[in-house]
Amino acid sequence: MRQYFGIIALSCILSLLSGVGGRVAAQDLRVGTWKTPQTIQPFFYERFIQPPGKVTVFPFTNPADQKTALLAGSLEMCGTTLVHAIQSAAIGQPVVVVAALCNKASALVVKRDGPVGRVADLRGRRIGYVPGTMHELLLREALSREGISPEKDVTLTRVDFFDMGTALAAGNIDAFLSGEPLPTVTVEKGYGRILAYPYFDDSIGTVNAALLVTRGSLKDKPDMVRRLVLAHARATRHLNEHPDEWLRKASEFGTEISVLEKALPNMELAWEMDETFVRRARNLGERMQALGAIDRQPDYEQLFDLSFVRAAAVELARTEPWRQ
Repeated sequence: MRQYFGIIALSCILSLLSGVGGRVAAQDLRVGTWKTPQTIQPFFYERFIQPPGKVTVFPFTNPADQKTALLAGSLEMCGTTLVHAIQSAAIGQPVVVVAALCNKASALVVKRDGPVGRVADLRGRRIGYVPGTMHELLLREALSREGISPEKDVTLTRVDFFDMGTALAAGNIDAFLSGEPLPTVTVEKGYGRILAYPYFDDSIGTVNAALLVTRGSLKDKPDMVRRLVLAHARATRHLNEHPDEWLRKASEFGTEISVLEKALPNMELAWEMDETFVRRARNLGERMQALGAIDRQPDYEQLFDLSFVRAAAVELARTEPWRQ
């Protein structure tokens, strides 16, 4: 039933976007993202877009719906997890990652007074997860590094992100891995404890989400992509330098500023990509294929275009030399 209503909601969004597209001026740019503190930058694009123009931000609840709207031509750019970007490219969809969006933001959580003191203690436990997400890959990586088989040694229980804290408090699961600020919320409410931040610099690292455009946009509207990536870079820099403004806006999404302040060390707004970023994405893709999430590796040369972040870096150095 929840999936049915999700499909209906997406259809309504696409219809709305399509109708808007027929009425807006050529300068109007439509961007999709999530309403989370670590994917907040698009809400500031209009302040930084050059030349000035209208930027309308449409919030979504998952990367698949954003990508669907992008491919339908209803968005110029959208957020995506790297997992979803790799999945999309692996099945031949014409998507291209043009900038990072956020790093980190994941945590493995257990009951505050429970018996689990280290990842190895999760053997035999019930762990909440959402299939096909970055968090699932990080969970499986964390377990595998302790010699724990996700298929044989634990019980993986599908739980929606916003239900994980309740399930943990009720004893329905012993742990979960999800994104901020949900882990910090469980700590603040008194029933959760962060067991680990599952980042592995020798493989996946802290990469998380990115910005996606279509291959057609690169061919037909490269200046539009350049403008959006530059606005993204400027917005990211601004928010990183003004965390009070960042968290004040993020609190409008439903989490108190005091909680966001405690989650802040585990959230990283990003825009830059380099060869290390792509290498970590390749490592992620290899893990996805090993787990059966994809049948083949995508063409990473086609999936990632670093030229726009490189151009943004040059422009920022030219116009804001005092930041260097």
